[in-house]
Amino acid sequence: MHCHTKAGSIDSRVSIDKYIVLLKEKGFDGMLVTDHDSYRGFKKWILRGGAKDAANNDFTVLCAIEYDTRDAGHFIVILPVGIMPPIFRTRGMHVKKLIGLTHMIGGVLGPAHPFGTKSSSAMFFKALQRDPDLLTHVDFVEGFNTCESEVANALALELAKKYDKPCIGGSDSHEYKYVGMGYTDFDCDIKTNNDLINAIRQRKITACGGKVRERTRKAKHKEAFYGIWGFKAYNRGLGVLFSPLRKHRTAHHH
Repeated sequence: MHCHTKAGSIDSRVSIDKYIVLLKEKGFDGMLVTDHDSYRGFKKWILRGGAKDAANNDFTVLCAIEYDTRDAGHFIVILPVGIMPPIFRTRGMHVKKLIGLTHMIGGVLGPAHPFGTKSSSAMFFKALQRDPDLLTHVDFVEGFNTCESEVANALALELAKKYDKPCIGGSDSHEYKYVGMGYTDFDCDIKTNNDLINAIRQRKITACGGKVRERTRKAKHKEAFYGIWGFKAYNRGLGVLFSPLRKHRTAHHH
Protein backbone atom coordinates (compact mmCIF):
# COMPACT_ATOMS: atom_id res chain seq x y z
CA MET A 1 0.00 0.00 0.00
CA HIS A 2 3.04 2.30 -0.22
CA CYS A 3 5.45 1.58 -3.08
CA HIS A 4 7.76 3.90 -5.04
CA THR A 5 8.92 2.97 -8.54
CA LYS A 6 12.10 4.11 -10.25
CA ALA A 7 10.10 5.35 -13.25
CA GLY A 8 7.91 7.59 -11.08
CA SER A 9 9.97 8.56 -8.02
CA ILE A 10 13.43 10.01 -8.47
CA ASP A 11 14.62 8.42 -5.22
CA SER A 12 13.49 4.85 -6.03
CA ARG A 13 15.52 2.02 -7.57
CA VAL A 14 12.78 -0.59 -8.00
CA SER A 15 10.77 -1.20 -11.20
CA ILE A 16 7.12 -2.27 -11.08
CA ASP A 17 8.11 -5.55 -12.75
CA LYS A 18 10.61 -6.28 -9.98
CA TYR A 19 8.03 -5.38 -7.33
CA ILE A 20 5.64 -7.93 -8.81
CA VAL A 21 8.26 -10.69 -8.78
CA LEU A 22 9.39 -9.95 -5.22
CA LEU A 23 5.91 -9.46 -3.78
CA LYS A 24 4.53 -12.63 -5.37
CA GLU A 25 7.47 -14.54 -3.89
CA LYS A 26 6.47 -13.17 -0.48
CA GLY A 27 2.82 -14.18 -0.89
CA PHE A 28 1.27 -10.81 -1.74
CA ASP A 29 -1.74 -10.50 -4.05
CA GLY A 30 -1.18 -6.92 -5.17
CA MET A 31 0.46 -3.54 -4.69
CA LEU A 32 -0.44 0.15 -4.69
CA VAL A 33 1.99 2.41 -6.57
CA THR A 34 2.37 5.67 -4.61
CA ASP A 35 4.99 7.72 -6.41
CA HIS A 36 5.77 11.26 -5.26
CA ASP A 37 3.44 13.77 -6.98
CA SER A 38 3.49 11.59 -10.10
CA TYR A 39 1.64 8.88 -12.01
CA ARG A 40 4.53 8.50 -14.44
CA GLY A 41 5.71 5.07 -13.34
CA PHE A 42 2.24 3.51 -13.46
CA LYS A 43 1.37 5.13 -16.80
CA LYS A 44 4.57 3.88 -18.45
CA TRP A 45 3.84 0.39 -17.20
CA ILE A 46 0.25 0.53 -18.53
CA LEU A 47 1.35 1.83 -21.95
CA ARG A 48 3.71 -1.07 -22.52
CA GLY A 49 1.06 -3.65 -21.61
CA GLY A 50 2.17 -4.44 -18.09
CA ALA A 51 -1.38 -4.65 -16.71
CA LYS A 52 -2.21 -7.59 -18.97
CA ASP A 53 0.88 -9.48 -17.82
CA ALA A 54 0.07 -8.81 -14.16
CA ALA A 55 -3.52 -9.99 -14.62
CA ASN A 56 -2.28 -13.19 -16.23
CA ASN A 57 -0.08 -13.71 -13.19
CA ASP A 58 -3.07 -13.12 -10.87
CA PHE A 59 -1.48 -10.03 -9.34
CA THR A 60 -3.22 -6.67 -8.94
CA VAL A 61 -1.35 -3.40 -9.52
CA LEU A 62 -3.21 -0.24 -8.52
CA CYS A 63 -2.27 3.42 -8.67
CA ALA A 64 -2.28 6.21 -6.10
CA ILE A 65 -0.04 9.16 -5.35
CA GLU A 66 1.94 10.37 -2.36
CA TYR A 67 1.12 14.05 -2.45
CA ASP A 68 3.33 16.77 -0.93
CA THR A 69 1.00 19.28 0.72
CA ARG A 70 2.14 22.77 1.55
CA ASP A 71 1.12 22.67 5.19
CA ALA A 72 0.63 19.06 6.34
CA GLY A 73 3.32 16.80 4.91
CA HIS A 74 2.66 13.73 2.78
CA PHE A 75 -0.77 12.24 2.04
CA ILE A 76 -1.61 9.06 0.14
CA VAL A 77 -4.41 9.87 -2.32
CA ILE A 78 -6.38 7.12 -4.09
CA LEU A 79 -8.70 8.21 -6.91
CA PRO A 80 -11.26 6.23 -8.95
CA VAL A 81 -10.27 4.22 -12.01
CA GLY A 82 -8.78 6.30 -14.81
CA ILE A 83 -8.92 9.63 -12.97
CA MET A 84 -5.50 11.32 -12.77
CA PRO A 85 -6.07 15.11 -12.81
CA PRO A 86 -3.00 17.27 -13.51
CA ILE A 87 -3.59 19.21 -10.27
CA PHE A 88 -2.50 16.15 -8.28
CA ARG A 89 0.84 16.16 -10.07
CA THR A 90 1.56 19.71 -8.88
CA ARG A 91 2.72 19.72 -5.27
CA GLY A 92 1.88 22.39 -2.73
CA MET A 93 -1.90 22.37 -2.19
CA HIS A 94 -3.07 23.21 1.30
CA VAL A 95 -4.39 20.12 3.05
CA LYS A 96 -7.95 21.45 3.32
CA LYS A 97 -8.09 21.93 -0.43
CA LEU A 98 -6.58 18.48 -1.05
CA ILE A 99 -9.21 16.83 1.15
CA GLY A 100 -12.07 18.69 -0.52
CA LEU A 101 -10.87 18.05 -4.06
CA THR A 102 -10.17 14.36 -3.43
CA HIS A 103 -13.65 13.78 -2.03
CA MET A 104 -15.31 15.81 -4.78
CA ILE A 105 -13.74 13.47 -7.34
CA GLY A 106 -14.79 10.37 -5.40
CA GLY A 107 -11.41 9.40 -3.94
CA VAL A 108 -10.04 8.68 -0.49
CA LEU A 109 -6.93 9.90 1.28
CA GLY A 110 -4.99 9.72 4.52
CA PRO A 111 -1.74 10.93 6.08
CA ALA A 112 1.35 8.88 5.32
CA HIS A 113 3.55 8.15 8.37
CA PRO A 114 1.79 10.89 10.44
CA PHE A 115 4.37 10.78 13.27
CA GLY A 116 7.35 9.81 11.11
CA THR A 117 10.09 11.93 9.61
CA LYS A 118 9.36 15.46 10.83
CA SER A 119 10.04 17.07 7.45
CA SER A 120 7.16 15.24 5.75
CA SER A 121 4.76 13.94 8.41
CA ALA A 122 1.39 15.55 9.12
CA MET A 123 1.48 15.85 12.89
CA PHE A 124 4.62 17.99 12.83
CA PHE A 125 3.08 20.65 10.58
CA LYS A 126 1.15 23.74 11.65
CA ALA A 127 -2.08 22.86 9.85
CA LEU A 128 -2.62 19.75 11.99
CA GLN A 129 -1.15 21.31 15.12
CA ARG A 130 -3.61 24.22 14.84
CA ASP A 131 -6.57 22.08 13.84
CA PRO A 132 -6.04 18.37 14.52
CA ASP A 133 -9.75 17.76 13.91
CA LEU A 134 -9.03 18.12 10.19
CA LEU A 135 -8.37 14.39 10.54
CA THR A 136 -12.10 13.80 10.95
CA HIS A 137 -12.27 14.42 7.20
CA VAL A 138 -9.63 11.89 6.08
CA ASP A 139 -10.54 8.31 5.19
CA PHE A 140 -7.67 6.31 6.66
CA VAL A 141 -4.34 6.62 8.45
CA GLU A 142 -1.10 4.90 7.54
CA GLY A 143 -0.83 3.04 10.82
CA PHE A 144 2.38 1.20 9.95
CA ASN A 145 5.35 2.32 7.86
CA THR A 146 8.57 0.32 7.89
CA CYS A 147 10.67 3.49 7.54
CA GLU A 148 9.51 4.79 10.89
CA SER A 149 10.21 3.82 14.50
CA GLU A 150 8.02 1.59 16.63
CA VAL A 151 7.06 4.66 18.67
CA ALA A 152 6.01 6.60 15.53
CA ASN A 153 3.90 3.67 14.36
CA ALA A 154 2.31 3.24 17.79
CA LEU A 155 1.36 6.92 17.81
CA ALA A 156 -0.12 6.55 14.31
CA LEU A 157 -2.31 3.68 15.52
CA GLU A 158 -3.45 5.76 18.49
CA LEU A 159 -4.27 8.63 16.15
CA ALA A 160 -6.41 6.35 14.00
CA LYS A 161 -8.18 5.03 17.08
CA LYS A 162 -8.88 8.56 18.34
CA TYR A 163 -10.50 9.60 15.07
CA ASP A 164 -12.01 6.17 14.36
CA LYS A 165 -10.19 5.65 11.05
CA PRO A 166 -9.10 2.39 9.40
CA CYS A 167 -5.37 1.80 9.10
CA ILE A 168 -3.18 0.72 6.21
CA GLY A 169 0.37 -0.59 6.39
CA GLY A 170 3.13 -0.20 3.83
CA SER A 171 6.83 -0.64 3.27
CA ASP A 172 7.38 2.83 1.72
CA SER A 173 9.99 0.92 -0.27
CA HIS A 174 12.43 2.67 -2.57
CA GLU A 175 15.01 -0.15 -2.53
CA TYR A 176 14.82 -3.89 -3.23
CA LYS A 177 15.65 -5.01 0.29
CA TYR A 178 12.63 -3.24 1.81
CA VAL A 179 9.97 -4.53 -0.60
CA GLY A 180 7.25 -6.47 1.22
CA MET A 181 8.19 -5.38 4.74
CA GLY A 182 4.74 -3.85 5.30
CA TYR A 183 1.32 -5.33 4.57
CA THR A 184 -2.43 -4.65 4.62
CA ASP A 185 -4.99 -7.47 4.67
CA PHE A 186 -8.51 -7.07 3.26
CA ASP A 187 -11.47 -9.42 3.59
CA CYS A 188 -12.65 -8.82 0.02
CA ASP A 189 -11.32 -9.15 -3.53
CA ILE A 190 -9.67 -6.02 -4.89
CA LYS A 191 -9.01 -5.72 -8.61
CA THR A 192 -9.47 -2.00 -9.29
CA ASN A 193 -9.03 1.37 -7.60
CA ASN A 194 -12.82 1.50 -7.15
CA ASP A 195 -12.69 -1.80 -5.27
CA LEU A 196 -9.96 -0.42 -3.03
CA ILE A 197 -11.81 2.84 -2.35
CA ASN A 198 -14.97 0.92 -1.43
CA ALA A 199 -13.03 -1.49 0.77
CA ILE A 200 -11.53 1.39 2.75
CA ARG A 201 -14.86 3.18 3.08
CA GLN A 202 -16.60 -0.02 4.14
CA ARG A 203 -13.83 -0.88 6.62
CA LYS A 204 -12.87 -4.13 4.98
CA ILE A 205 -9.29 -3.93 6.29
CA THR A 206 -8.69 -6.79 8.72
CA ALA A 207 -5.04 -6.18 9.64
CA CYS A 208 -1.94 -4.17 8.86
CA GLY A 209 1.63 -4.23 10.07
CA GLY A 210 5.08 -5.45 9.18
CA LYS A 211 8.68 -5.18 10.26
CA VAL A 212 10.43 -1.94 11.19
CA ARG A 213 13.68 -1.57 9.22
CA GLU A 214 17.01 -0.69 10.74
CA ARG A 215 17.81 3.00 11.22
CA THR A 216 19.93 4.12 8.28
CA ARG A 217 22.38 6.98 7.99
CA LYS A 218 20.01 8.58 5.48
CA ALA A 219 17.16 8.47 8.01
CA LYS A 220 19.32 10.05 10.69
CA HIS A 221 20.24 12.91 8.36
CA LYS A 222 16.56 13.46 7.55
CA GLU A 223 15.76 13.72 11.27
CA ALA A 224 18.56 16.20 11.94
CA PHE A 225 17.66 19.90 12.25
CA TYR A 226 19.21 20.78 8.90
CA GLY A 227 17.45 17.88 7.20
CA ILE A 228 14.01 18.78 8.57
CA TRP A 229 14.11 22.50 7.84
CA GLY A 230 16.00 22.07 4.59
CA PHE A 231 13.28 19.80 3.24
CA LYS A 232 10.48 22.02 4.53
CA ALA A 233 12.05 25.05 2.85
CA TYR A 234 12.50 23.08 -0.37
CA ASN A 235 8.92 21.80 -0.33
CA ARG A 236 7.40 25.17 0.54
CA GLY A 237 9.51 26.91 -2.10
CA LEU A 238 8.36 24.51 -4.80
CA GLY A 239 4.79 24.89 -3.60
CA VAL A 240 4.98 28.66 -4.11
CA LEU A 241 6.79 28.28 -7.43
CA PHE A 242 4.13 25.92 -8.79
CA SER A 243 1.21 27.97 -7.44
CA PRO A 244 0.26 29.60 -10.80
CA LEU A 245 0.34 26.20 -12.55
CA ARG A 246 -1.74 24.63 -9.78
CA LYS A 247 -4.39 27.37 -10.06
CA HIS A 248 -4.52 26.89 -13.82
CA ARG A 249 -4.91 23.13 -13.48
CA THR A 250 -7.62 23.52 -10.83
CA ALA A 251 -9.59 25.86 -13.08
CA HIS A 252 -9.15 23.45 -16.01
CA HIS A 253 -10.37 20.53 -13.87
CA HIS A 254 -13.51 22.38 -12.74
